Amino acid sequence: MPEYLLNIYQPEAGEPPADLAEIMREVEALNDELRAAGSWVFAAGLHAPDTATVVRARGSEILITDGPYVESKEYIAGFSLIRAVDLDEALAWGRRLAAILRGLPVEVRPVMGD
Repeated sequence: MPEYLLNIYQPEAGEPPADLAEIMREVEALNDELRAAGSWVFAAGLHAPDTATVVRARGSEILITDGPYVESKEYIAGFSLIRAVDLDEALAWGRRLAAILRGLPVEVRPVMGD
């Protein structure tokens, strides 16, 4: 079955919502539904971009840089890797996740491979 990445985008600035605990309970309930449907592969939240380290090869030299690779007003705050029969099914899961996240965009992207 094809796999899809559901990227959760977060604005760079701003405080966590007051109902974050409720949102996380709803996300976990959705993950339970994904598991029951045999669609859940993996999900995780990510720290802010300023905690990132970029490793880049330039010829024979390896450069290590602190901080995000690009300047952006949004960043990937978390993701879910799911299995779905097709894009329509993946989008249905993505719509449910976006509704739970109360306005945060969810990008649905197919994973390359079989």
